[in-house]
Amino acid sequence: MKTSDFDYYLPQELIAQSPLERRDSSRLLVCSKTTDKREHTVFSNVIDHLNSGDVLVINNTRVIPARLLGVKKGGTAACEVLLLTRESDDVWQALVRPGRRLQDGTRVVFGDGELECEMMDHLEDGVRRVKFHYDGIFEEILDRLGIMPLPPYIHEQLEDRDRYQTVYASHNGSAAAPTAGLHFTKELLQKLEEKGVQVVPVLLHVGLGTFRPVSVEDVDNHIMHSEYYSVTQEAADAINAARARGNRIVAVGTTCVRTLETVAEEDGTMRAASGTTNIFIKPGYRFKVVDALITNFHLPQSTLLMLVSALMGREHALAAYEEAVQMRYRFFSFGDAMLIED
Repeated sequence: MKTSDFDYYLPQELIAQSPLERRDSSRLLVCSKTTDKREHTVFSNVIDHLNSGDVLVINNTRVIPARLLGVKKGGTAACEVLLLTRESDDVWQALVRPGRRLQDGTRVVFGDGELECEMMDHLEDGVRRVKFHYDGIFEEILDRLGIMPLPPYIHEQLEDRDRYQTVYASHNGSAAAPTAGLHFTKELLQKLEEKGVQVVPVLLHVGLGTFRPVSVEDVDNHIMHSEYYSVTQEAADAINAARARGNRIVAVGTTCVRTLETVAEEDGTMRAASGTTNIFIKPGYRFKVVDALITNFHLPQSTLLMLVSALMGREHALAAYEEAVQMRYRFFSFGDAMLIED
């Protein structure tokens, strides 16, 4: 397979720049995994497509305000530090600008000096290890000084940072939101539970590798980024029980798919587990546990579009995307959604 096999035409004006006023008022394209059947509706009607006994798997990660803007200590040169992965209390992996010009030991100052960042060694893919120096509680300082790390295709300022969080976000650690979950409201989740749908959380901290383009033409040569995941015994038991009953496992977002398919045994049995995953799901992959997927519309030639194509077939996926473009759906993080089911 070639990366260019997953290309499609997208007018720039269809890239959503801001969230809708109400989360569940976005549009929903319901697609069959096996046929050309499609339905156009609104997201709040997703409840009509979920059945009592189904398990809806959500990712309860929380985005941190990971973008810090400062200046080189003792100078005026502007610097940016984008936090990626926490290694210990004060040591992080980060993207730094201008990374190459900041020597080891150089410090960057943020705010009025209440936070300093010391440059350490260089890692792979332009990532830098950095150490923070401060008085007080790091999370509180970061909440004051940090900026939400919106994707590069969003150019408008986000007025309410909570709109880049799901309503069930609870575990800090992501550099990007699991955007399929942004469509859910607390009221909609309550209605689903009243219908008998079991909402089960798992965790995957989303890294910026999500937005990195595939730079090789041969898809098989692409190396996926690694992300931290965790599945509790309670979540594993709920999923196993639903499968034993013959109910469906519906993943909210590609992050849930990657988590579930990482942890599942070959027969689909789930277990409690945590660690890092770099699973690359592309056409030809045999799904072990995920039956249906709620997801946003993804970038051309991206690994996320490849995952969608693995679930519903490349030709079906690209045909659905072409119809969404024709129907003027909104694309990417703040855009509309798809439900892919049998």
